[in-house]
Amino acid sequence: MSQTLFDLTGKLALITGSGRGIGLTLAKGLAQAGCTIILNDIEEKRLEDAVSLLKKDGFTSHGVSFDVRDEKVIIEKIAFVEKEIGKIDILINNAGIQIRAPLEEFNSDDWRRLIDINLTGAFLVAKAVVQEMIKRKAGKIINICSIQSELARPTIAPYTASKGGIRNLTKGMATDWGKYNVQVNGIAPGYFKTEMTKALYEDPKFDAWLCSRVPANRWGDPSELIGAAVFLSSKASDYVNGHLLYVDGGLMACV
Repeated sequence: MSQTLFDLTGKLALITGSGRGIGLTLAKGLAQAGCTIILNDIEEKRLEDAVSLLKKDGFTSHGVSFDVRDEKVIIEKIAFVEKEIGKIDILINNAGIQIRAPLEEFNSDDWRRLIDINLTGAFLVAKAVVQEMIKRKAGKIINICSIQSELARPTIAPYTASKGGIRNLTKGMATDWGKYNVQVNGIAPGYFKTEMTKALYEDPKFDAWLCSRVPANRWGDPSELIGAAVFLSSKASDYVNGHLLYVDGGLMACV
């Protein structure tokens, strides 16, 4: 019984920003649980390479390229997937960027770009995908949040604003769509070694601070996010809605 609760065989998952990094890691994890995967990336070559990688590992995967800021194209691509590949059972809103600068010097164009990708993009993709979920009265949506959904650090105030927005957007989606049997939850990673955090973990001073600050005394490995994603994608979480699951080595639990 416990195994079937987490079995994703026959499910179709769309993961935005999954040409690399955490998105690709989550794609592999869901594929291992039985999912057919729809990868997404704005860069077509990177997307093709990611699809080939999953297929080489024996997983069924497809690629669909779109910019999460382009509502018209999003709607067209989601309609294509639903018609030609299958119904989307699971959406993971993972696409995001980071731009670091002191807030008083932050470029307004960079602000708009960051908010559009990290926050508005999640709204636009979820809005397009949920239409068929509502009709079927079934669906799982996972928004990739962050410990920065709750905490700030110097030079990342706009990122913190976007991730705080994702946290409350998750609650709003859960509130509006729960009556249609669509569960919307968030995963809030702590500090993981990814391309986005390379400048941090290669900085000896920051590395030492982080490892002393986190009760686990280390950085996270992206593969350690897979369990949370499988749980929130599966029947095991059918009565979990509007929740933010921290995967942070205990960082949020202590001062």
